[in-house]
Amino acid sequence: MAATTLRHPEILALARAGGKVTVEDLAARFGVSVQTIRRDLATLADDGRLERVHGGAVLPSGVANIAYEERRALNAAAKTAIGRACAAAIPPGASVCLNIGTTTEAVARALAGHRDLMVITNNLNVAATLAAAEGCEVVVTGGRLRRADAGLVGHLAAATVAEFRVDYAVIGCSALAPEGDLLDFDLAEVEVSRAILSRARHRFLVADHSKLARGAPARIAALSEIDRLFTDRPLPAPLAARCAEWGTAVEVCPAA
Repeated sequence: MAATTLRHPEILALARAGGKVTVEDLAARFGVSVQTIRRDLATLADDGRLERVHGGAVLPSGVANIAYEERRALNAAAKTAIGRACAAAIPPGASVCLNIGTTTEAVARALAGHRDLMVITNNLNVAATLAAAEGCEVVVTGGRLRRADAGLVGHLAAATVAEFRVDYAVIGCSALAPEGDLLDFDLAEVEVSRAILSRARHRFLVADHSKLARGAPARIAALSEIDRLFTDRPLPAPLAARCAEWGTAVEVCPAA
């Protein structure tokens, strides 16, 4: 345990110096197994001091999001569990609006077996996932294409969403503040997410536990405006108490 504790400050220093640390490099540097380093990084991530990415870790970001492929790999099992639980709460015959995000993409994969759905999305990855689903009508918004993650953002995307009144909004966010604010990095994306929430009868948020250790500069909404949060670990007690006061249901969906 003492050796583990002594490694952590140096791992953090290396992450601050280089922006990212890798499991292989750290194992070689400290002369320990890759399994040991993975445990170190998991502990630092649970403490909110690092974010796990494929093959290593990065510092928690407050002004810029991490790369899309790294986000897709981050907590993949948890996102799958969250996606399945959220999809199970959406009945056949519903209309659904999904925004940009790797967790909403997990919801889309779980929705592929539903019947008689209408899905409106500004996420081309969601559209591609559901394109082959029988009985699922897919509407893609207009907007400026953000090549980094195949998202459509900006006023045109928000205006398309405003043409609908859907049963369910399912959104993700880049960060979840301790006081319950949903945060993101791109104001053009935030505009669309706000429009999605405003046009839905039921509002769902899908967010794994890592969002609680992150920061982002732009506010989407508050958890008090969300009907149901799907996440993979229990919320910190103060935030859980606030959700109870607001009437925001919290469903914990642990990864298998």
